[in-house]
Amino acid sequence: MAEVTLVGAVAMALARAMADDEAVVALGEDVGVDGGVFRATDGLHARFGPERVIDTPLAETGILGMAVGMAAQGLRPVAEMQFLGFAYPAVDQIVNHAARLRNRTRGRLSCPLVVRAPFGGGIRAPEHHSESTEAMFAHVPGLRVVIPSSPGRAYGLLLAAIRDPDPVIFLEPKRIYRVVKEALADDGAALALDTCFTLREGGDVTLVTWGAMTRETLEAADRLAARGVSAEVIDVATVKPLDMETILASVEKTGRCVIVHEATYSGAVGADIAARLAERGLLSLLAPVARVAGYDTIMPLYRLEDRYMPSVARIVAAARRCIDFE
Repeated sequence: MAEVTLVGAVAMALARAMADDEAVVALGEDVGVDGGVFRATDGLHARFGPERVIDTPLAETGILGMAVGMAAQGLRPVAEMQFLGFAYPAVDQIVNHAARLRNRTRGRLSCPLVVRAPFGGGIRAPEHHSESTEAMFAHVPGLRVVIPSSPGRAYGLLLAAIRDPDPVIFLEPKRIYRVVKEALADDGAALALDTCFTLREGGDVTLVTWGAMTRETLEAADRLAARGVSAEVIDVATVKPLDMETILASVEKTGRCVIVHEATYSGAVGADIAARLAERGLLSLLAPVARVAGYDTIMPLYRLEDRYMPSVARIVAAARRCIDFE
């Protein structure tokens, strides 16, 4: 077992998938010779050659157009967007073609395509480099949206995404690319998609989160424990389709829920979870559902970025309001 970071686990999963299945190809800007802007494809070009690890022009529409064609003809392309904020020119191909191919052909064709993109803030990057627009893709029928939060989940979920017969948007929280290492066996074992992971058991409040925010949420759970509050922490992992059964079961136990994400407050996946809790879990709630999120602005540059990102203190305060609600 090797000690690997989250980005190292992505690289390990890509190499494993390509070794196991000759239909798997990687393409994107600088993914080949240079090994990717974050080194997620480092070594793949030398190992598998330029026909399977393809450097493309700086043209996201073209990258996804090629990937959709590859997928329709029996390959399993993994297309990289250097940053999620660069992916918007490719939305036409993703929404109008990748997501619709199975429906359009009445099941005769599928689109086993993975779109990888580093996303999220917290690294003081320029504009377009800090987007958290997972809700935009989650809104599209035919797409699955997956967000890992640890090396082990990155490895297992990426393998599952590559093996899935339909398109997957795989968003990698770059703020925690190299924050922690985890002992990980390269055994080719995939993790289940469409399933939440309960990271900590608790009985007083449910904290629901995904991506990089799992770190702050777990730290908030530690602080709450020091004050005698037992918090259950759930990593959603697949934000589309949502595993609401796990969340509902937790809220039935705790009676309180705080949803944490760095995307904007309005129109986010957190709002969808809160709405579903109102529809199906209202009688279990002892307090209103709380949301701790980014603000309805573009990520502010540099000095104000920390003010935008949800903090441990904000999560703890929201949990305390739920606990103290009368």
